Amino acid sequence: MLLEIIEECNYQNWKNGERKHITIYKERVKRWHDKRIKKKEFTPRDKVLLFNSRVKLFGHGKLQSKWEGPFKVINSSSHGAITLQNDEGTLFKINGQRLKLFLEPNKELEEIDVVYFYLPMEN
Repeated sequence: MLLEIIEECNYQNWKNGERKHITIYKERVKRWHDKRIKKKEFTPRDKVLLFNSRVKLFGHGKLQSKWEGPFKVINSSSHGAITLQNDEGTLFKINGQRLKLFLEPNKELEEIDVVYFYLPMEN
């Protein structure tokens, strides 16, 4: 009877020790993960691209872009929900982690110097 009680106490101590190690491990992994999350802030009138995760699942082609858009940001909330507007004027809410800024290409074409090379004439 006494031996069973001692074994039960040892088992409980061992189990509590294991829980302690598991919680320490979970805290470390959470800190590591949270350090690598990039904070994205969008302001109204920004243009953004939306990540389409279904392209990978349903195989629309290897070379098809996974980003759709551009969409216009209407409103952003503190918890990360972003209200977007498409070209037709439809409004919808999206998680901010699925977005990235759209950088519009410059419309101005700069003048380029053209250099012509001629082969020497053979006699």
